Amino acid sequence: MQSRSGWSNLIKEGIKPHEIGVFVRSAAELDRARQAVEKAGLVYKVLDEHVETTHGYASVGTMHLAKGLEFRAVAVMACDDEVIPLQERIETVADDADLEEVYNTERHLLYVACTLARDHLLVTSADRPSEFLDDLIHTADA
Repeated sequence: MQSRSGWSNLIKEGIKPHEIGVFVRSAAELDRARQAVEKAGLVYKVLDEHVETTHGYASVGTMHLAKGLEFRAVAVMACDDEVIPLQERIETVADDADLEEVYNTERHLLYVACTLARDHLLVTSADRPSEFLDDLIHTADA
């Protein structure tokens, strides 16, 4: 996540808090997102199943809830190995075809989260990053 001064620079560019979205793979990572936004000094609302953004507040939520939204600045956080793709989904796979489907849907979920950014995108991970981040880099270079 960007430092307080990094977010301040975005605000100086004219980006309003409600034009900022911070997304993670699942509810298990929401605390990481909330802590990062708080550390940046931004006020925020956590998106729920109603998926309503609030004027004056950054939006924090899971990638699933973010579908169809757009923000000037987006941070996709916790893109760690075993988070994306979600380890629990991989462990339930019965055969190779199912495994490929899990990988495809997880990769698509990350891609959709990244496309929510109109002007600025930040993708972060801790420890070991997801293998899917290499895919994003190669796609961006193409």
